[in-house]
Amino acid sequence: MSVSPRALDDVDRRMLSILVEEGRTSVNEVAVRAGISRATAYARYDRLMGNGVIRGFRADVDPHAIGLDVAAMILINVEQASWPTTRDKVSRLPGVEYVAMTSGEFDFVLLVRMPDIAALRDVVLHRLQGMPEVRATHTIFVLDEERHPIGSAHHLEPVSPEAHPRRPARD
Repeated sequence: MSVSPRALDDVDRRMLSILVEEGRTSVNEVAVRAGISRATAYARYDRLMGNGVIRGFRADVDPHAIGLDVAAMILINVEQASWPTTRDKVSRLPGVEYVAMTSGEFDFVLLVRMPDIAALRDVVLHRLQGMPEVRATHTIFVLDEERHPIGSAHHLEPVSPEAHPRRPARD
């Protein structure tokens, strides 16, 4: 079941922001920090879990701390009828953190993390380009990154119409 972002009120947004920042925060502590009663926090937590808004909790691992010092976005063109099997194949490649099927010039975007350039070269030149359904690849190195996890305050602040003024109509 999906929930419209508009269905989240300020209390839900505060709770999500707290839990995204530190998933090990107890519901009691979330209640204190969100300024609500424990009973309300538990009820809302259960609702957010039950509605699938919160899907689980994971460790936030620093890739550099475990030797994954090279990050790259790999853009891929594939034979058009092959996208379902290609998606499954590229998802299982070593170092793949994220796969998106996209519109436009490329069919897929992968985020990969590797220990070094040689490992990245192996994935791009041998594994990806060795797949018969892959027509072309384009690799972009990630030089720096800033992450804003879904559920953080960055994503949950309501966007007011004043923040994005409409352009006047042209004649």
